[in-house]
Amino acid sequence: MPIRLKETLPVIEKLKKENIFAMTEERAMHQDIRELKIAVLNIMPDKEETEQQLLRLLSNSPLQTEVTFIRLTTHKYKNTPMSYLLKNYLPFYQIEHKYYDGLIITGAPVEKLEYEDVDYWGELSAIFEWSRIHVTSTLYLCWAAQAGLYYHYGVPKFDLDRKLSGIFKHTVTEPGNELVRGFDKNFFAPHSRYTGIDRDEILKVNELSIIAESDETGVYIVSDGGKNIFVNGHPEYDLYRLAEEYIRDTDKGISPDIPKNYFPDDDPDKEPESRWISASSLLFSNWLNYFVYQITPFEF
Repeated sequence: MPIRLKETLPVIEKLKKENIFAMTEERAMHQDIRELKIAVLNIMPDKEETEQQLLRLLSNSPLQTEVTFIRLTTHKYKNTPMSYLLKNYLPFYQIEHKYYDGLIITGAPVEKLEYEDVDYWGELSAIFEWSRIHVTSTLYLCWAAQAGLYYHYGVPKFDLDRKLSGIFKHTVTEPGNELVRGFDKNFFAPHSRYTGIDRDEILKVNELSIIAESDETGVYIVSDGGKNIFVNGHPEYDLYRLAEEYIRDTDKGISPDIPKNYFPDDDPDKEPESRWISASSLLFSNWLNYFVYQITPFEF
């Protein structure tokens, strides 16, 4: 089914080239249907690329969804022109009176900072608090997952010795959970981060359960019953995202490690191998179906 977007979003044309049905607001108005309302707080640096990655996954569902991108007003965006944000993103204060079926909060390149030192932490905390009442289910990705666990449950993060980057095998630890319905016992997922979460800290919180984890990367999916779902990785990444990050960091002189289990023979000149796309698609589909659509009221 289609995803409903603002006509001004440039990513619409890219999605059409992938044969993904992206419906404009004007056309959607002529359909008598209660579409799911999904808000996305996109705080990744590459806005258009992240939009495309998320919308690609949200479209892989029989449910029609209306997607609204929101922005922070207390953050100075360095990589995206303000004109683009003003045209395609709504400030949080314009939507805080509304209710949404789902909310997605992306990662952000601020992992090395303490949460309270992030310039938009106050506004982000307000969104976390707002979501308790105004959102049926929130999906947190990578840094947002760590920040959400810290805000809602006091779970701290810890620094890694080096950046964790690559494609890693994970194991489903709670196979009865609907979020991983249809998953194989072992599946792959991308990671790209400088910090982690101690599983023992998760286990101290009665409300939290570990849905999937990895021997190499630690805790991956954590849930408090479905109201908040914390994914400590980047399931939305497309095939070339890790390669782009590797080239970017190399050009900056950071001397990054080659992403693990990503390039054949660890050769950056070779085409990356795709091993996580199907699991990521299923993760988003299960979230939309079981934790959003099946729970949200027809009328807010």
